Amino acid sequence: MNELLTAVSAAGPLAAGWSIHGLLLRRRLTAARHDPLSGLWTRDAFEARAVRTLARRPHVALLLLDLDGFKTVNDRHGHAAGDAAIRTTAAALTTALDGRGGAVVARLGGDEFAAVVPLSDPAGLPWLLAGLHDEITAPFRYGGHELRVGVSIGAALSSDLNAASRTPGDGVLGVLLRLADEAMYAVKRDGGGWHYPAAGVPVAGSTAGRRTGRPGTHTTLRKGAA
Repeated sequence: MNELLTAVSAAGPLAAGWSIHGLLLRRRLTAARHDPLSGLWTRDAFEARAVRTLARRPHVALLLLDLDGFKTVNDRHGHAAGDAAIRTTAAALTTALDGRGGAVVARLGGDEFAAVVPLSDPAGLPWLLAGLHDEITAPFRYGGHELRVGVSIGAALSSDLNAASRTPGDGVLGVLLRLADEAMYAVKRDGGGWHYPAAGVPVAGSTAGRRTGRPGTHTTLRKGAA
């Protein structure tokens, strides 16, 4: 019995050490999945969660967002002001999507963001986009100045997809990313706002997985209109 107690006592510090090691490892992995500036998910973590959400929900909106005027804020007020714009945008996205079960928000890099948002009623997507646009473009204070950035938002809805909109090798996430990317670029050329193209609108060509902005592939756009 004494030998057993001695063995347990000796193993205690070792077990505790491994427990602490495991906790630190989990914390490091969690930190690696979050962007340090915005606190949002990174691209890889976002894509993994987006795939799961798409598999479980019938109506999922994928949003791509690119800030307008971000370089001007950086140039006029310094990179710290640009960082504040990124943090403010992240907070606006998090607040606007709070309470929407299954929503996932990420910073893809630079001033680009993404989100997947399950919808109970797809008809509500334009109102969601308009609300996000208003939240993100609201002025914020930095260094005694009232600053503002614009945003271009492109959206695609999973339940709009059909066989004609897919290309070989693309999963649902890949198709939605291309559709949303094209919609975002189109509205950016129109001066910013948001755009959710009608179901069945073909995807413009892309080069190296990025938009090429070929004309004639979208419905007529009006700033801030579906």
